[in-house]
Amino acid sequence: MSDTPFGFGLPPEEPDNGDGKKKDPAGGGQGAGGQGGNPFGFPGAGGGGDNPFAAMFGSMNPNDLGAAFQQLGQMLSYEGGPVNWDMAKQIARQTVAQGTADGTKDESVGPAERAAVEEAVRLADLWLDDATSLPSGSTTAVAWSRAEWVEATQPAWKELVDPVAERVGAAMGGVLPEEMQAMAGPLIGMMRSMGGAMFGQQIGQAVGTLAGEVVGSTDIGLPLGPAGKAALLPLNIEAFGKDLGVPKDEIRLYLALREAAHQRLFAHVPWLRSHLFGAVEGYARGIKVDTAKLEDAVGQLDVSNPEQLQEALQQGMFQPEDTPEQKAALARLETALALVEGWVDAVVHAAAKPRLTSADALREMLRRRRATGGPAEQTFATLIGLELRPRRLRDASRLWASLTDARGVDGRDDLWEHPDMLPTASDLDDPDGFVHREHLDFSELDKMLGEAAEQNGPSLKKDKGAEADEKTDGSDDGKGDSDK
Repeated sequence: MSDTPFGFGLPPEEPDNGDGKKKDPAGGGQGAGGQGGNPFGFPGAGGGGDNPFAAMFGSMNPNDLGAAFQQLGQMLSYEGGPVNWDMAKQIARQTVAQGTADGTKDESVGPAERAAVEEAVRLADLWLDDATSLPSGSTTAVAWSRAEWVEATQPAWKELVDPVAERVGAAMGGVLPEEMQAMAGPLIGMMRSMGGAMFGQQIGQAVGTLAGEVVGSTDIGLPLGPAGKAALLPLNIEAFGKDLGVPKDEIRLYLALREAAHQRLFAHVPWLRSHLFGAVEGYARGIKVDTAKLEDAVGQLDVSNPEQLQEALQQGMFQPEDTPEQKAALARLETALALVEGWVDAVVHAAAKPRLTSADALREMLRRRRATGGPAEQTFATLIGLELRPRRLRDASRLWASLTDARGVDGRDDLWEHPDMLPTASDLDDPDGFVHREHLDFSELDKMLGEAAEQNGPSLKKDKGAEADEKTDGSDDGKGDSDK
């Protein structure tokens, strides 16, 4: 878990990525956009990697000064929520337009690619019918460019990031004593405006970088796109399959299987999305800002110098404490993500193994991709202060496969009926114990309660009618059976 949300620093080094490799703790080009030593990944045009406004103001030559001051005015006049989402979208689109580190530029999706994605999702849904009892969750299949992915996923990003930004923004406005806040109203308002713009800038950079890597709408284990839309990005699939030696059609179909499996799960497990997003919000509620350090930093700031505030943010003005609330929220989120990804991994493998010769190779590559993460995933980790990667994907996948062997497809998928029926973190340590443990069938319990209510309904009405008659004729002086 990162100690510094919103891109104020890279997350700490993982002890092991599962393949004997460790992350470079210094970033090593693994931050946003691969800019070593620059936690925001801004391109080094003119001002180099040390210029925090390079992404917005370009090379800062005289011809750009007018646009620079105009954007600065927009930043200071912002009066919206904790994040300037208009700026976030603008920066994300600019990042996408610049292309990825390998020189690949975004491009519109042509009719042939759209048709290929639609056919792949249609075939994937047919194959999944044999591997899961959950019906199709995709009403449409879409092929997105990177820019279209940015647009379509922004509502989900707002839901994820706003709670964290709100908590940090409140700390910025609450630094001064209450009796001084009225006098310093304009200053506080300016700080909030600048804070919203700074967060929007960082989020835009992170989302724009992520758009160059994702292959669908569910890559990070969360449903980022609109409900019912199975989405793939043909340009990124092309980059993903480069040098793999696997036919392009097989790669597209395997990724379509994963996207369609995610869609089934989120469409037919109604509590799952709110459970995952709620864990992020729970993490935000646990943030405790070091107000003493914040007060000291604010006291030394020159609000007319936006770069100084940006530098303060980079140096860790906000240092959230590792609270029990945050630990609990993180554990809940990581376990849920592992279960989601493990289920998708097991179901897709069951559907693909008999049909695709490259199923094993693609499965292993995607497991490593999810376990180690790339520059974009590390950027997202710093974005909200959480590493949204399932640490125990392989354990969860083995557990779901064992459940399939022991209980069949229906028995395995029935566990999604209620969150209390799912395996816990400790169950991942002892999968055999969970597989052979007796579990309460909540659907049967609901059925029993419903039948009992129907049976008791007529008799209850009869008892109430008899009681009313007794009160009418005064046979028991208004007293019911309770007095007998």
